[in-house]
Amino acid sequence: MNRKKMTSSRRHHLKSLVLSIAFGLMEAEAKQLVVDKESHMNEHCPALDLPGSVQDLQDLCKKLHQQIDKVDEERYDLEAKVAKSNKEIEDLKIKVVDLQGKFKKPALKKVRMSADAMLQALLGSKHKVSMDLRANLKQVKKEVKEESAEQVGDWRKNIEDKAGMDGRKKMFESEA
Repeated sequence: MNRKKMTSSRRHHLKSLVLSIAFGLMEAEAKQLVVDKESHMNEHCPALDLPGSVQDLQDLCKKLHQQIDKVDEERYDLEAKVAKSNKEIEDLKIKVVDLQGKFKKPALKKVRMSADAMLQALLGSKHKVSMDLRANLKQVKKEVKEESAEQVGDWRKNIEDKAGMDGRKKMFESEA
């Protein structure tokens, strides 16, 4: 397939089109975010009723400070619990590392198993599968060849003929 290359003006036009669509989507998302924030605030934070007198305002401030102090105490307690838990976690990690160093895993031993035993271990004792492959093989009888002593000859005689300088001389003469 031979595709034509896109012209630069076409490419530029498509880029600007994609950017304008993306810009419109971002503006719509920003407007939706403002609407969502306003609805959340109206839902979770009721309008503040400010009393008219100074005494009522002071009472409101004292009430708010008491609530702030209570939340701060809870936060401090939770921070202390988290710090304690983190310290325990670190101590347990150190113990785990120490224990891993003390107990070495033994080297696994090689175990010889028959094929039947392996299948039984894999499939469980319910399934009986026989893997006796040797039973399917044909038996071939070995024929023993008996060589007569006359054919082989006396091996001592052959060795004595080749031994010594005479034997080597005979070997060279026979080759030449």
